[in-house]
Amino acid sequence: MTPATISAAAAAAAGTWTLGDLTVRRVGFGAMRLTGTAPFDGGVPRDRAQSIAVLRRAVELGVNHIDTAAFYFSATRSANELINSALAPYPEDLVIATKVWPGRDPSGAWSWASPAQLRGQVEENLRQLGRDHLDVVNLRVPPSERAGSISEHFGALAELRDAGLIRHLGVSNVTSAQLAQALEIAPVVCVQNPYGLGTSGEQQELLRRCGELDIAFVPFFAIAGPAREPGPTAEDSDPVRSVARAHGVAVAQIRLAWTLHQGPHVLAIPGTGDPYHLTQNVAAGALRLSDEDLALLGS
Repeated sequence: MTPATISAAAAAAAGTWTLGDLTVRRVGFGAMRLTGTAPFDGGVPRDRAQSIAVLRRAVELGVNHIDTAAFYFSATRSANELINSALAPYPEDLVIATKVWPGRDPSGAWSWASPAQLRGQVEENLRQLGRDHLDVVNLRVPPSERAGSISEHFGALAELRDAGLIRHLGVSNVTSAQLAQALEIAPVVCVQNPYGLGTSGEQQELLRRCGELDIAFVPFFAIAGPAREPGPTAEDSDPVRSVARAHGVAVAQIRLAWTLHQGPHVLAIPGTGDPYHLTQNVAAGALRLSDEDLALLGS
C-alpha cells in the first residue's frame, strides 16, 4: 500500500487495542509536530491550514487515537487549539490522550507541577480542547525523577479521575518500579515510553511486562530514534535501508512496522505536519515484515 493508494481502511489494517473501555486503532497520531518544525526550539511555525488539513485527513484515514499536550505549542501555534478547530464536534470514537506534570509559560520556559497543580494542568487541557472530560491523561515523569516515587502525583490524578475530569490514566517515561507504584493506586491503561529499533533491554522488559498486564505500550520516538524531536535520524543502518528497499517503502515505515510487530498491545503515535508523511505513517500499519526481515533487523 502506497500513499497514493491509501484508503480510509488503512488505519484499521494493524488492528485495535483497548484503553480501558475505549477501542483505538493501533496506528494513531502524535500532535507535537503540528505546531512547528522544532516546536520547543523556536522553529518555523507550521502553516495553520495545513496542520488542520493533516488532522482531518488522519481521521478520514481511520485514525481514532490522538496524542497531545497543553505544552505542545510554538510562538503562534497550539496543538490543542488546532485539534479543537479541526475536529470539534469530535467523532464519537475519537480518543484524545494528553499528558501533565511538565508545563511551559508563554515564553516557553519549562516547569514541573506539584501534585496540587495538576488540576490546573488538566483544566487547561479541557479548556483548550473544548471538552468536559479527558479520555486519557498520562503522568509524564521528569527525567530527574525516574529513580524516585510518582505515588503522590499519580494519586492526585486518580482523585481527578474520581471527580470525573479524567476517564483513564496512563504513565509516561517511567521505570518498571514506577509502573508498579501507579498500579497500587489506580488502573493504568497505557505506558508511553521511548522505544524503537535499537532500544535498551530495560524498555524491552517494560514492553513485555505491559503485555502480561494487558496495558498498552505506546512508544514515542519510534521513528526519530536517537535524533528525538528534530526528526528521523540520517544514520539508519544498512539493514533498515535494505528492508525498506525490498518493500519499496520509506525507512520510517519500516521502523513503525517493526515497532507494531513487537506485540498486539503496542500502539504507534507517529507525528507529522506533512500530509504525505501522514499517509506514509498510516500505511505502515499494513506492512507485514517476514521472518527474514525481522532477522535482518535484529528481532
